[in-house]
Amino acid sequence: MKLTTVTNVSVDGVMQGLGARGEDRRGGFERGGWALPLFSGEAETFLGEIYQRADAFLFGRRTYEIFAGSWGVMPDPDANPIAGPLNSRPKYVASTTLGEPAWAGTSVLSGDVAGAVRELKAGQDGELQVHGSGALVRWLLDHALVDEITLFTYPVVVGQGTRLFPDSGPDAALELAGWRAFANGITMQVYRPGGRPRYAA
Repeated sequence: MKLTTVTNVSVDGVMQGLGARGEDRRGGFERGGWALPLFSGEAETFLGEIYQRADAFLFGRRTYEIFAGSWGVMPDPDANPIAGPLNSRPKYVASTTLGEPAWAGTSVLSGDVAGAVRELKAGQDGELQVHGSGALVRWLLDHALVDEITLFTYPVVVGQGTRLFPDSGPDAALELAGWRAFANGITMQVYRPGGRPRYAA
């Protein structure tokens, strides 16, 4: 399977608390809910199409719990283009602390997570999607397990919160594989990892 990551970020790279205002208050974060006022129309439809093409999902524990508590309890998930795939397709969680997950179709990956992800990627055709899960995305990139990175960039500067990439960390070149701009100001870029960047002499 091809492993793709899908992340919603602000212009300043924040990915924390994009949904509900109180969704994630770690580190004293008080500006949650910054994405939803802009998330509608073409961008919402396009993201729904991304979820529809997934064959399975991979999450970090925190994002999994947020999704399970919202998308996982919708009364009629098949009527929603995002909730439908999330509830009907296999879900994997990379976690050493999650016990027995209540969301149907969930398997916990612990121990040799890199080996388990490689096994999933090698086992069948299709697409294994990672949504949110910033720490997991960075770890997957460090282990060369990501095939494509999709970023939805929102026209807002949040000014605080956890960013997709920290102030210091490994460097990486990215190859642009596709892009799109939406009427509400959201842009979408698809990148493929391209090794180390080239630096000027």
